[in-house]
Amino acid sequence: MKSLLLATSALVGAVLPVIARADVVLDADQNKVEGVVVTGRQFNLQTQIAGRLGLSERETPAAIEVLTQQDIQTQGLRNAIEALNAAPGVVSGNLPGSVGSVSMRGFQRAVNYLYDGVRMPNSDAGVRNWDAWAFERIEVIKGPASVTSGEGALAGAINFVPRRPVLGQRSGEAFASAGSRDSYRLAADLNAPIGDKAAVRGDVAWSRSGGWIDDTDSRTFAANLAVTLAPTDHLSVTLSADYYEDRFSTAYYGTPMAPAAAARDPSDIVSGSAGLVLDKALRRKNYDTTDGLMDSQSVWLRARAAYKLSDAWTLVSDTSWYDADRLWRDSDDYSFNSASGRFDRATTKISHDHQFWSQRLHAAYDGQLAGRRNRFTVGAELGGTDFFTVRRFGTTTSVDPYAPVRGLFPADTPANFSTRQNVWADVDSKALFVEDAYNLTPDLLLVGGARLDKFSLDRKILNATTGAVTRYGQDYSPVSWRLGAVYSVLPKTQVYGQYTRAATPVSGVLFLSATNATFKVSMGDSYEIGIKGLTFDDRLQITASAYHIRQDDILTRSPTNPAVTVQGGSQTSKGVEVSAEWAVSDELKAKLSATVLDAEFDTLIEAGGANRAGNRPANVPEKLADLLVTYAPRALPLTFTGAVRYSGDFFTSNANTVKVDAHTLLDASVSWAAPFGTLSLRGRNLTNKLYADWSGYSSYLVFLGEPRSVELSLLRKF
Repeated sequence: MKSLLLATSALVGAVLPVIARADVVLDADQNKVEGVVVTGRQFNLQTQIAGRLGLSERETPAAIEVLTQQDIQTQGLRNAIEALNAAPGVVSGNLPGSVGSVSMRGFQRAVNYLYDGVRMPNSDAGVRNWDAWAFERIEVIKGPASVTSGEGALAGAINFVPRRPVLGQRSGEAFASAGSRDSYRLAADLNAPIGDKAAVRGDVAWSRSGGWIDDTDSRTFAANLAVTLAPTDHLSVTLSADYYEDRFSTAYYGTPMAPAAAARDPSDIVSGSAGLVLDKALRRKNYDTTDGLMDSQSVWLRARAAYKLSDAWTLVSDTSWYDADRLWRDSDDYSFNSASGRFDRATTKISHDHQFWSQRLHAAYDGQLAGRRNRFTVGAELGGTDFFTVRRFGTTTSVDPYAPVRGLFPADTPANFSTRQNVWADVDSKALFVEDAYNLTPDLLLVGGARLDKFSLDRKILNATTGAVTRYGQDYSPVSWRLGAVYSVLPKTQVYGQYTRAATPVSGVLFLSATNATFKVSMGDSYEIGIKGLTFDDRLQITASAYHIRQDDILTRSPTNPAVTVQGGSQTSKGVEVSAEWAVSDELKAKLSATVLDAEFDTLIEAGGANRAGNRPANVPEKLADLLVTYAPRALPLTFTGAVRYSGDFFTSNANTVKVDAHTLLDASVSWAAPFGTLSLRGRNLTNKLYADWSGYSSYLVFLGEPRSVELSLLRKF
């Protein structure tokens, strides 16, 4: 804690004088309102991810990042993974079997995912690598967020906000692109008013790609339709239906490592005590079976209504229905066999039949209490999940690393699959939540909240080989809460601090084993302090934060009997994040972010009694940095964009025996504002860097990033 406070003091001491130089010359009463001052053009967005109080970014005592559709188009971000990697302090991995893999603030996958403000239990099960065109914005809140999004959000929460209708506005845009490796995208969006009190909006996106690994063709499709009705000044209703599908033939599941002596062209991007290297001769090799398949289809149906009961009170209802089918049929794990010199392969068949419903109702108050502004909300949430999965785990033939004869996926028989399970999992959930934001003074805002989650698991497992049935269940009742404050030290500069307590299950709720289901929900807490400010005539926007997070009761082995799993492990992370956006002139703009953290296990014993205390968790880089520069000279109808992204090294397992090297990527584009639309030529990974950005299902697999590519696109707005 001492080091955190020292880092924070240095952070605020460095940032505050820069902001003060401009703010002190402004009229302190300019646009001042009861509560935190909201002058300036930035930090005024009311994000769903911050909760249901209607707080702006500057009023929220937490670090929030928002990627708008404009940001997505400027940076040429094609999908959800690319968009998340563009958010400061966030790393997202291309792990096909678990697309919702995110490392943030030193924790891997301790993140809730919301779709238009609604989260399902075990939310990472439903996340796919969606086309980024479908979203109006992507919101990221960092640090424990269980109060606003439910159990599971120890490191933060991410909200994908789809394009929704805008009243009184007719607009549209169409997009087309073609790029390296047979990559194509087509997309369109149209918002149309229906009189003064209704609007409809629809958008579609289609893409296909040949992939940068042999035989990894893919395609995606998304179609969203929504209607907003405002029949009176008091009532607003939005109805929406969103459809997504993707299909990957013989998906890429990672590149296996091998001993240096067996490699033909060893690289230096992995190192460590295991003595393994990544062979550049395997850069494009695919080891999945030739008929491998990964696909999904999902539908979200939504109904949101807000009714203004009075000048101060509003009643809000959110109703959701989700239905999805997913299939993985592949060889997805490979290991080098030193005796044969070949890669041994595992096989997996998993299907999901997944339904989820949710009803949330809350009342919001925005009025006066003891002469000061008070915003208050109280509500309840009910939900249910019906989940069925077929799970098969086995092996198939080994292959030559350099000339793999991949073969077909084996038949579903006991001889080919040692594990054959059909699993049913039902989760019933309910929650009560309360939040409040009170202006103790015009410049000091106190924010607090609490949430009680009650959910029950009923799980049945059928052994498809023996016919044996196992059934078990458990009830959980974790309580999360937060307390924070935001203080306007200057009209456009706020400092904040908060303490949060969050709950997260020991593993995904839908996939809890009989043993793990008996454990209580793990709890974590966090201290955070930060600053948000505008300066230099609103041309420079700075955010900075320092934090400390600790998670207790993680699963570990008993110190006296390593064969027994107990709850007694702990993990901590502390770090500093800084982000700055600077409009140097009307022509030149720059955005810079940097993250430095220290994450480690305080207590963790793994199988065989191996002590991991002091080790870093897998897939957690401790240094991240991004620089984005945009130049649009007045004399030319051109815009030049360049981006440099640095990601630090990480380990592939808690054992820390294999380290993946840091990498730096360079992207650039030039856009021409032509009479017929905006024509853009974009290059990604211009140095053709060979790098890995995530590790696979075992500690001997890594995922290679995309080599150099080019893309030509046309965007037409109307």
